Amino acid sequence: MSVESGDGEANQPGGPLEIRLLGPMAIRREGADLTLPGSRKVRSLLAYLALSPRPCGRAQLCDLLWDIPDDPRGELRWCLSKIRTLIGEQRVITQGDTIRLDLSDCFIDAIEATAAYQHGFKTQSLSQLRSLAALFAGDFHEGSSVERSPAFETWLLSQRRRLRDIHTALLEHMVQRFPPEEAQTYLDRWIQLAPFDLRPHELLLMSLAKAGRFREGEEHLEATAKLFDAEGINARSLRDAWQTARTQTDETFRQQRPGASTVAASSPPETESLLKEPRRASIAIMPFNELSAVAVPGGPSDALAYDIITRLAKLRSFHVIAQGTMFALRDRHHTVDETARLLGVDYVVDGSFQRVGDRIILRVELTEARTARIAWTEVFERRVADTFLLLEEIGSRIVVSIEREVETIESNRALLKAPNSLDAWEAHHRGLWHMYRFTKSDNEQAQRFFERAIGLDPTFARAHAGLSFTHFQSAFQHWADRDAEAELAYRAASQSMMVDDRDPTAHLAMGRALWLRALHDQSVSELQQAVELSPSFAIAHYSLAFVQSQSGDPGAAILAADHSRALSPFDPLLFGMLASRALALVRLGSFEDAADWGVKAAARPNAHAHILAIAALCLSIAGRLSEGKSYLAMIHDRYPAYRLNDFISAFHLPPTDQALFRQGAQRLGFE
Repeated sequence: MSVESGDGEANQPGGPLEIRLLGPMAIRREGADLTLPGSRKVRSLLAYLALSPRPCGRAQLCDLLWDIPDDPRGELRWCLSKIRTLIGEQRVITQGDTIRLDLSDCFIDAIEATAAYQHGFKTQSLSQLRSLAALFAGDFHEGSSVERSPAFETWLLSQRRRLRDIHTALLEHMVQRFPPEEAQTYLDRWIQLAPFDLRPHELLLMSLAKAGRFREGEEHLEATAKLFDAEGINARSLRDAWQTARTQTDETFRQQRPGASTVAASSPPETESLLKEPRRASIAIMPFNELSAVAVPGGPSDALAYDIITRLAKLRSFHVIAQGTMFALRDRHHTVDETARLLGVDYVVDGSFQRVGDRIILRVELTEARTARIAWTEVFERRVADTFLLLEEIGSRIVVSIEREVETIESNRALLKAPNSLDAWEAHHRGLWHMYRFTKSDNEQAQRFFERAIGLDPTFARAHAGLSFTHFQSAFQHWADRDAEAELAYRAASQSMMVDDRDPTAHLAMGRALWLRALHDQSVSELQQAVELSPSFAIAHYSLAFVQSQSGDPGAAILAADHSRALSPFDPLLFGMLASRALALVRLGSFEDAADWGVKAAARPNAHAHILAIAALCLSIAGRLSEGKSYLAMIHDRYPAYRLNDFISAFHLPPTDQALFRQGAQRLGFE
């Protein structure tokens, strides 16, 4: 590791350094403002590096801010010299071809706000909450747009949306905790920040009704309804809330807990902030109905519901209603339909939890709110002694099943619409439908739909990741120039990570793209990050198995393959999970078992040429030549141009293992 030297004398920090990014950028040392460089790119590079959770490659930074300059690396070095002068030379750290900033002793407002949000605002005192609210002096990195830098603009828009959501959540929490007079100030700020969010308007109307200020309530309702109508948002629930607030009796208010604030006491329960645009599917997890003779508040059934909500949220594939809302609703005994209407969600999960003797029986249902149709249901049974297994294994199975069912429903719905009428969410799911067909023509179709989704919503991380996977497929299947497709896969994965580096699919896409570049360790690191972000992410576990089965640890590959199958036993990539296990077993010398698993992989739907080749070669290595030749005939029939070199070049097998597969091919007459 080295500290880069720059031209000119660096400003060494003589005291606390503060970097303000919420609003126009400002940097202060010991309370005194420093003069910022005039270059927007210098300031934007500083903001990007300040928030980056890991070192950034020089090529990535050049792609981020420069539109084919004459000397991108020279311009990058110039920008870094300006940053050194501003924050101190020793804070700019390089290692190999990567760059990071050491700001561990600095105060960065955006990081402070994010950390408080992640730890929970409930842990903050009122004075700390006031200080947090004061940090938000405007939009993230305000006035910092960089022309002809679409990658940076995408990242900037994503950060602004993320921090705006944090600001909204902070204001919502403060409205609920602060005394009425002060809470009103934060409620007004919340409405200004999120004018199309129903909740602050409902809270304001209820507060006005409680104070007897009905004329002001009517005026606010009509003005807000007009605003909503102009945006195509249904204001019916807002009118219902006003009517309910006006007809509530004094007795109802007297039953509220002592000391509750005016605004919070009359408010509906907390709900998760749902952006109206761009659209995402939304889901509510109802606490499980405890059927046991002796219910235990906060016991295993509640813990499981909390776990499912948390795991689903980590997937970041759709909006998940906050657990505080769902548990607050429990005592109201709403039906599934009522819950869906009240929260405005697309899907609701509910079920029951029962202890019978030494057994625990869990019933779960996923309901599609639009049709009131039960889309998926399952019954799990475990011994009471296996409670922790219930929380871990069953919780993961439920999360993966929910994600897969929602994905299928949304994809099938998108298929029924004209392509030019699709929004970003629908185009993404139409792309997924084609992507999982594993044919060249479907892969090209998937690319077009992912590109449409990105065009409609550049901040849609999963659309970028999907596009990356289609280029990965083109490279891996030899449908196009491997090097060119590998580069496109990497670029799309980089875009996904710039948009949302907390989305596990972004790290999944990057892991696969790095594998195409034969960077095994970096690939494994990204895939492990995807698993850490979302332990229930079955495809990330499978991708670890895929990489490790070839050039890594075959024992780890088998564990990862088995775990991915346990999480998602009907996954569209099941053939890959089985085939990865077969490759790992060959490398471990378990040839007979490898042949059996190879046959299982080839029997799965959508098994492509490489999977059939694994089955044929594993059978040959195990001495089962007649069976192996039948799979070779299948390859020749379906893929006449497929040759042994296609298999060898597709996988990253060590030379000794390559020799083993070549010997198997020779016995089959596979050239």
